[in-house]
Amino acid sequence: MKKLFLPITLLLSIAIHAQIENKQLDPVTVTGSLQPHPLSRTGRNIVSVPGSYFNQLPVQSVDELLRYLPGMEVQMRGPLGAQSDIVVRGGTFQQVLVLLDGVRINDPNTGHFNSYIPVVPSEIERIEILKGASSGIYGAEAVGGVVHILTKSFLAKRGTDKKEASLQLKAGEYNLAHGQLGGYYQKKNTVVAGGVLTNNTKGQLQRGTRGFVNAHTANVSLTQFFGERLKLSVRGAYDNRDFSAQNFYTSFLSDTAKEQVVSWWTQAQLEYNTSAHRLSLSAGYKHVTDDYRFNSAAIANDNKSSMWQLTLMDEYHHNNSTSFIGGVQTIRKMIRSNDRGDHQLQQTGLFLLMKQQFGENFTVHPAIRMEYNEKSGVEWVPQLNLSYKKNQWQWRGSIGKTIREADFTERFNNYNKAIAGNGSRMGNPELQAERSLSYEIGADFFFENPFRVAFKVFQKNNL
Repeated sequence: MKKLFLPITLLLSIAIHAQIENKQLDPVTVTGSLQPHPLSRTGRNIVSVPGSYFNQLPVQSVDELLRYLPGMEVQMRGPLGAQSDIVVRGGTFQQVLVLLDGVRINDPNTGHFNSYIPVVPSEIERIEILKGASSGIYGAEAVGGVVHILTKSFLAKRGTDKKEASLQLKAGEYNLAHGQLGGYYQKKNTVVAGGVLTNNTKGQLQRGTRGFVNAHTANVSLTQFFGERLKLSVRGAYDNRDFSAQNFYTSFLSDTAKEQVVSWWTQAQLEYNTSAHRLSLSAGYKHVTDDYRFNSAAIANDNKSSMWQLTLMDEYHHNNSTSFIGGVQTIRKMIRSNDRGDHQLQQTGLFLLMKQQFGENFTVHPAIRMEYNEKSGVEWVPQLNLSYKKNQWQWRGSIGKTIREADFTERFNNYNKAIAGNGSRMGNPELQAERSLSYEIGADFFFENPFRVAFKVFQKNNL
């Protein structure tokens, strides 16, 4: 069986985290276990970043904000969100799962578009970064970690009145023009939010072209509460990025590439709450058109990909110490391409998570996922997280299997070409899934605000 080999990673690190005064050191997080829990109870290494940081740092996009976070690497090929790859703990950009309000946005064609977040920064409530193995909870791609964007409209609570508006304009050299307009309106049980974001520059003169960027994002969200139990949230978004891609993929003198990526995004979430259960149904659809031209004489690579996904989940609280989450997720990926051919792939996952608290200090989070992929068959993916917190100390540990399926580019690059020129690599349709086993142990010491000292050791072995 052919494998994609990854190097074994062993890292010992000590980090001191300082946060702005009055910020919680132990905030509630949902990413570590799909349930709202204090960060210290998850047993995971999670960083929670308030959306307000967009107004406090010199950033114009989500990928630029992630550069400032410890343990994160953002490999930027172009400025202003033209194209960036998100890396966690020295892995690859294809080993990071990106979620928007619980729905994955990883592109089925190539991992290069995972930083194209289809919401404006003003709508983001917070970003949670989970470092380490998470395939037992989220399935494929969650090898190195998870980046979860949570928005104000989908997190809204019923019965309140709230208004927000923001406007940001910037200009600079090389015809730099940045603009952002966002708004949030809630009247009791109805929420409307959205905005537009534009980043533009002609860029510096390169060989044969300029490093230009024209990136535009627009989105609108609606949340409606029906009584005390039912909540419906929907979103629609459009993202258009036209940019110079010279030497993004090759170093040839003939490379004066340009690329345009247009994305349409819709998602919906329906929640029904009782005293013991929280039922949720989440759906998402993503359509991407990627037009890449190596130079003015070349025929453009025209790729159209789409992804449907549906997740049904039930969160059951047995008592204050014991709770369960069970669910099913199905994903349909498709591509139509003059370069890679026409293909489709079906994935389905069944998952069960448990939270068991022993006394006031010890919490156990076991999880098991059965992942079916029509290409590679059935995979069983277990995960176990442990947390012990007493006074100012928290000890945590986790162990879990991870998997990652090859994307359409890895499997079918130049599939439709009799001769692949310009040094282009050929895909391998028979490429097998990556499999690894990850371990982590760590400890946190919580000082009085705003300091926390974190210590961790982690290792990943290929299977």
